[in-house]
Amino acid sequence: MEARQAAQTRQQVAALYQAHALGLVKLAVLMVGDQRAAEDVVQDAFLGLYRRWSALQDREKALSYVRASVLNGCRTIHRGKYRRSHIRLEDPGHAESAEAVAMLGEAHREVLAALRRLPGRQREAVVLRYYLDMTEDQAAQAMGVSRGTVKSATSRGIAALARMLKEES
Repeated sequence: MEARQAAQTRQQVAALYQAHALGLVKLAVLMVGDQRAAEDVVQDAFLGLYRRWSALQDREKALSYVRASVLNGCRTIHRGKYRRSHIRLEDPGHAESAEAVAMLGEAHREVLAALRRLPGRQREAVVLRYYLDMTEDQAAQAMGVSRGTVKSATSRGIAALARMLKEES
């Protein structure tokens, strides 16, 4: 009985992974700015889902659980970067993968670079609202904040992006 249940869990999580992993990696790349870190965050989120599958009360919300885990993983990476920001090492330069370069045109790279400079909450709100096309209520739930916070963070984020992109042109 346990072997059958474990196999069923693997199949269900694998199906969810196949359907949504690429989109979640793209979301994480937008949030952390690094392909490898984004892939690690998504893998960790799915591993957490697999480990807690039997404890999920509503399996229809599994994608929401994974998405929230990805956002939390991205926040953790940003906290780590913030803590290490006082340590100065020689910068080897930023090299994007060939896949990442191929995926993004010049305009997209400019927007992505500007998006990375936004404060974390504004970046999250903008990405959830406009990249994932979530409603304000859905974004608020994913971020764990009020709807008003999402509205103001989104508004400030869009205004900041417009200023940054105008300065670059």
